[in-house]
Order: sequence, then C-alpha cells, then structure tokens
Amino acid sequence: MRKLSVYNFLSLNGYYKDANNGIDWHHHEQGGEEEQFSDNNLKHENALLFGRVTYEMMAGFWPTPMAAEMYPGTAKGMNKAKKYVVSNTLQQADWANTTIINTDLVATVRQLKETSDRDITILGSGSLVSQLTDAGLIDGYQIMIDPVALKAGTPIFHNVQNDVELRLTGSRVFKSGIVLLEYAPA
Repeated sequence: MRKLSVYNFLSLNGYYKDANNGIDWHHHEQGGEEEQFSDNNLKHENALLFGRVTYEMMAGFWPTPMAAEMYPGTAKGMNKAKKYVVSNTLQQADWANTTIINTDLVATVRQLKETSDRDITILGSGSLVSQLTDAGLIDGYQIMIDPVALKAGTPIFHNVQNDVELRLTGSRVFKSGIVLLEYAPA
C-alpha cells in the first residue's frame, strides 16, 4: 500500500494560509536550502493531491516562465508530477498530468493508496488534510514552520472532528529560521 503524506507551511501561530487565503508570507530563498529540500522531495516522484483552490493557485504559477526562471528544479518537478485535484466544480484541468477527482474523497484516496504506482503528497489543501486525517488515511506530515506570526488565518487542522495525536519522526532547522517537523500518527 502506498503512503499518503502532507507537506505544508505553517506560521508560528499555526496558520497554513492567511486571512486572504494567501501564502506569500512563506519565503523560499531562491537557491536556498528550502528550495533544495523541495527539489529533493520532488525527485521521489510522488503523485500530488490538491483541493481545487490550491490546484488553481499552483497551476497559475508552476507552468509559467517566471516559475521556471525563479525555481527551475521545483518547476520542472511540479510540472512533470502526476497530479490529482479534488473538485465538484472543475470541468477540466489544463495543467499537464492532472486527473480530476469528483467522487467520494475518502473512498477514492483509499483506492489510490491501494492501486497507485507511487506515494501521494498533499500540498496545501487544508480541507483535504482535515478530512483525510479524520479518516485515518494520512501516514505522515512534513510541516515547515516559518518564523512569522500572522494576525489571522486558517489553522492546518481546521474542522477536524477528532483529536490528532502525532509522534515526531524527524526535524531540521534551516539557516533562514524555518524549522521542518516531520510527524507520523501516534
């Protein structure tokens, strides 16, 4: 069975997006350690799972010449990756290698874990994180904590229905002050 993991950025006060649904407060230094970390993660060739809002944001940036210039390795990996977008409203997905999931989320992800030829990573997509955490389908969490506190935003586990107990499996401190914490279900 394939693994399902989460890779997300958080502010110090636990928000994965700000009050305007933005993530521009998260800064990857061009050519810095965080970019190298992202590039290395993409080399695992995991499939990527997005909610519609995150997908549209990513699809609006990663296929562009600006993304290729700013973050060449990450852009290449993002564009090459197999992608799934969960949406009941999206009729077509123009970003290369994207499949729309418009059926039961939990059942579909459970089936993907059983039949996929690769592991799956959720990027952003807090609603998916909450739903799949509640369903017990997430095998690991990679959380990058930025040294910033936001005045308002949405917590990563917003709307979970159950308490979530995790155990630390790894950590790393980047020169920028960003801290990576890796967790698995307890």
